[in-house]
Amino acid sequence: MLALVLLVLVAAATAAVLRRGAGTYPRHPAAAAVAAARVPRGPSAPFRVAAGVAGGAAALLYLWGLLCVGGAVMEAEDGGTDSVPPRPCRDGVPPERSGQVVDYSVSYLPLGFRCETLDGDGYDSADIPGHLNPGVAVLALTAVGSAVAAGYATERRARAAARSDGRAPASNRRTGSL
Repeated sequence: MLALVLLVLVAAATAAVLRRGAGTYPRHPAAAAVAAARVPRGPSAPFRVAAGVAGGAAALLYLWGLLCVGGAVMEAEDGGTDSVPPRPCRDGVPPERSGQVVDYSVSYLPLGFRCETLDGDGYDSADIPGHLNPGVAVLALTAVGSAVAAGYATERRARAAARSDGRAPASNRRTGSL
């Protein structure tokens, strides 16, 4: 549940940064060319693109991980012949080790399927790729960092424009009376 909330927060922050400054699209290609010629691309455009791509990639990679975990759970819950020990707990370990499995646990942040043994120890199933959690973390942090950089670049440009107009930023103006 926490992972879903975190994913929604990353997606909302990315969407807010990408939406900032977005206008409506004209219906005609010629009008689009004229509109593109009039609107200069800001210094934050590459950061917004990077935030969108990284946020989307993080969401897709996390979704793929959820499918891997769900598949492992479905396979473990499948009863009948050859169901003990659970099939996800047999891959990549010797039969002596998998024969000691008594239960399993699932986590959604980080994504994982852990096989628990008689001695209280356990091991991670090979059904969940090892590169999945680090990949999601790196992509999510890249999305957040790019969104922050886009906001910083936009703010810096606005302050530079205010200084070039001869005005002081709103936070430094005097209110009039002494």
